[in-house]
Amino acid sequence: MFWPMLAIALGFCGIAVLGVLAIRVFVEARRLGHQVASTTRRINRAAEELEVAATHLAKTGDAIR
Repeated sequence: MFWPMLAIALGFCGIAVLGVLAIRVFVEARRLGHQVASTTRRINRAAEELEVAATHLAKTGDAIR
């Protein structure tokens, strides 16, 4: 009777460990998603600023001619 109880207890512990690891993976994936979104916003903002600067430079170049 001892061995079946031990097997059940170890099986439960294994499932509990897998559950904890799954939660950690979920949290890290969510954090990575937030970082990717933040970086995407920063890149878009930099691209818009570059476009404005290039437009201003083009207008300045046309005025010099």
